[in-house]
Amino acid sequence: MFANREIQQTADGSLTLFVPEINEHYHSVNGAIQESDYVFITAGFHQVTKERIRILEIGFGTGLNVLLTLLEAEKMKKSFVEYHAVELYPLPDEIINALNYEEQVCPTRKGLFAALHAAPWDTPVGITKHFVLHKIKGDSNCCSLPASVDLVYFDAFAPDKQPEMWNQKIFDTLHECMADGGILTTYCAKGSVRRMMEKAGYSVERIPGPPGKREMLRARYSSTINVSIFSMNVAR
Repeated sequence: MFANREIQQTADGSLTLFVPEINEHYHSVNGAIQESDYVFITAGFHQVTKERIRILEIGFGTGLNVLLTLLEAEKMKKSFVEYHAVELYPLPDEIINALNYEEQVCPTRKGLFAALHAAPWDTPVGITKHFVLHKIKGDSNCCSLPASVDLVYFDAFAPDKQPEMWNQKIFDTLHECMADGGILTTYCAKGSVRRMMEKAGYSVERIPGPPGKREMLRARYSSTINVSIFSMNVAR
């Protein structure tokens, strides 16, 4: 998709990628690891009380989110995590090998980050006894997605940079894929995105964002909310 990606250091010492073509970074310049940990682990993973969790990430990207999730799942002693991630444009090996996430968050686990990227596409792979990774190479707007998802990490590029990824259809589809009580979390806080989530049937809240960002969105699926909304629509 993009001809050039530049490796840049963020404020917390971790690296990110910059795409000159769209003037966009893969992560916050205030800290790549810091942002991912806050938006997806603290605001998302920590909110799921189940011991067996099914996760769907929209935008595998650098693999930072899955690395942090695996480490946190081990720390919290989750019995099993099934992690699905959709990516249309996987990164080349030379970029993956230059990223310093492993050195920053798990220096004693040499080869773990490489194993996540080396896992073949379109087939579930057991990374550990309690963590399965299923990387899906495709467009999340039209590819098959897993059902009964407990947690969605929505990590596409910003709406003004990648508008095709932020549309009513995808939020409707994600809502249909989720288990009751499921959570969707994203760094984005735009009103238009919130309204699309609400129209899809989610209960959406604005919560404080990571350092450098005032707010972000977290959406929750509830079959009770869906029934209520449906009844209101029928009444009209």
